[in-house]
Amino acid sequence: MKEITVRVLGEDEWSDYRAIRLAALEESPEAFSSSHAEEANHREEDWRAAVRRAHRLLATGGDDAPVGVVSVGPAEEEQSADLFGLWVTPAVRNTGVAWRLVEAAAAEALREGWIHLYYWVGTQNGRAIGFATNFGFRPTSRRRSARVPCGECGEHEEVALVLT
Repeated sequence: MKEITVRVLGEDEWSDYRAIRLAALEESPEAFSSSHAEEANHREEDWRAAVRRAHRLLATGGDDAPVGVVSVGPAEEEQSADLFGLWVTPAVRNTGVAWRLVEAAAAEALREGWIHLYYWVGTQNGRAIGFATNFGFRPTSRRRSARVPCGECGEHEEVALVLT
């Protein structure tokens, strides 16, 4: 992909976030802790609140069409943030869009004064772990039950990867 632009969405751009979020939930339902059916009926105020709760970053291609999304927001640990909701449209995967989204999210976290950026990844998701490790995230000893069961493997764990 030649030109990728990443921007933080403002509250008035809630409909842009809604469109990409619903596309992500529809295309990759197994990757998220929510479903398209659950979120499709959210009201405008729900979407505005979602944009206020965390920084929602939208990637667009050269034609300004949305091609990816990621969110970054405060974590439970002081001075820390969580990276979540990373999704790239299938047509542009493996072209650098995810990298640009995570790069922009990390910069946003730094601007907020967050010194640790956590990315929770399923222990079965080698591709996501590899991507995060290549980016500079490192595994921690923090684990939790996965919010979404793995289709083939049932219940599994997520590991917190951290970027400092």
